[in-house]
Amino acid sequence: MSQLTRAALLLTSFLIFFICASAQDTAPSATQKPEWYQRLKIRGYAQLRYNKLYETNPDLKCEQCDRSWGGDNGFFFRRIRIIFYGQVHERVFVYIQPDFASSPDGRNLQFGQIRDAYFDVGIDKKNEFRFRIGQSKVPFGFENLQSSQNRIPLDRNDALNSAVANERDIGIFFYWAPQKIRERFSDLVNSGLKGSGDYGVIGFGVHNGQTANRPEGNSTPHTVARISYPFLIGSKQFIEPGIQAYTGKNRVASTSASSTGVTGSEDFIYDDKRIAATLIIYPQPFGLSAEYNIGSGPEYNLATNAIEQQNLKGGYVMASYMARINDQYLIPFTRYQYYDGGKKHELDARSYSVKELEIGVEWQPIKNFEVVAMYTMSKRRFEDAATPVNFQEGSLIRLQLQANF
Repeated sequence: MSQLTRAALLLTSFLIFFICASAQDTAPSATQKPEWYQRLKIRGYAQLRYNKLYETNPDLKCEQCDRSWGGDNGFFFRRIRIIFYGQVHERVFVYIQPDFASSPDGRNLQFGQIRDAYFDVGIDKKNEFRFRIGQSKVPFGFENLQSSQNRIPLDRNDALNSAVANERDIGIFFYWAPQKIRERFSDLVNSGLKGSGDYGVIGFGVHNGQTANRPEGNSTPHTVARISYPFLIGSKQFIEPGIQAYTGKNRVASTSASSTGVTGSEDFIYDDKRIAATLIIYPQPFGLSAEYNIGSGPEYNLATNAIEQQNLKGGYVMASYMARINDQYLIPFTRYQYYDGGKKHELDARSYSVKELEIGVEWQPIKNFEVVAMYTMSKRRFEDAATPVNFQEGSLIRLQLQANF
């Protein structure tokens, strides 16, 4: 045996010994608890959309829904998200979700931005009582809390989503649910029934009120509370009613409209308060979802060219059918939505009147890939000081391809 061969064998033996020793040092034994970094997991999803098929009016659009809808847009990444999460301690759960399909001006330019960054701290051993600290979804509305990865229609409804743009804000929330119901919340997502996730039977908290990735706009935080319970009817049917409400103050961005907000203030600060009711009948195989909210908030008034405190109202109803064909899912659905009010997060608290009917189908041939096709017929009035008279009507077919990993 040559010296070179002996050296190679010796080096190989050393490497094998080193790798085995390292594995013994890092891999948890049957009695040793894993380190926090060994409890972290990674998952994610990406969505590609196209909104130009049979489009009858390129001026029909929705800024808060999907900025690739209308204008000269083509293919568009709506979501590119990678999620890092894990129970790093028996009483500490960490969740960090950046998004790489965001853009500051709505164009198809990608850059990284944090969507969620929070940690749950359990009070008891079962974590039935817990605090959520950081940037997370505000517990207002069922569809708002549904992941975009899990929701059937391409966009959330205007009526409740106008309460919390991007659904998120920085704050501290308290959640409570018995362990059995926490498992049920998880099963309603993992089984493909399109649940909202675990936001407790009871949830309440405080948050800034200006939504995700924005600084607080005034010294008054928003307060929010929600109650929701998924009842099991018979052997497999789930029905989840809920009620939620919030109150706070909101600062509106404006460049040309006057303000009737806080007297003597240049900050355009207005009361912001709503209450909403929810009823979800999970698709077994027929499903029905309905939500409606009323409230008061800032809204642009064309007649006075001013942002005024006004009432708002609106909601949606959606019917669906879930067909399971071997390992495939086929979900035809139709949704009608209505909203009359302002959108506080948009310029001049843009005034809206929305009547929209959507008919579509979601097809999931395999677990890691799904397709949604949706025909939208919409009537939208959306006015601000820069576009004072703006009523748009039209229809189009919208497509989305989604990869889950």
